[in-house]
Amino acid sequence: MRDSVTLDATDSRLLAEIQKNAMLTAQDLGDRLNLSASQAARRRQRLETEGYITGYRATLAPEKIGLAVEAFIQVAMAAHTEQNATDFLRLARARPEIVAAWTLTGEADYLLRVWCADLAALNRLVQQFLLPHPAVARVQSQIVLDRIKTDAPLPIGPS
Repeated sequence: MRDSVTLDATDSRLLAEIQKNAMLTAQDLGDRLNLSASQAARRRQRLETEGYITGYRATLAPEKIGLAVEAFIQVAMAAHTEQNATDFLRLARARPEIVAAWTLTGEADYLLRVWCADLAALNRLVQQFLLPHPAVARVQSQIVLDRIKTDAPLPIGPS
């Protein structure tokens, strides 16, 4: 696999364009990059094959599908054992409200991003699933009041 430092300017522009709109056709992409459609398609295919592009997805409007509350939940583990970690990760992967999870340094061991229909659903997630879990010592929730900059494209190329 190539290093990101070996991406040429056209590769970088292609990646930037498809982060903005993954549904661009090869023709649209070629027009934006000053390439033929077939050249643009080959470059995109190569970047997919080499692992620079890991997938495509639709971004949904949470409120349109009944999700009104976004929150971040910090979780501190009761004990740092392999079994606790395995058990907690199983819980995190099983709960559809948990849309992202990260391990952290510092006070909290995990940071969860969650979407719930309402505050009652968030409370149920915390009270019925997270706090009673034997691996969990403490949780701290922060409810999102406003989404200022969400899921922005990754910075590509020189800053």
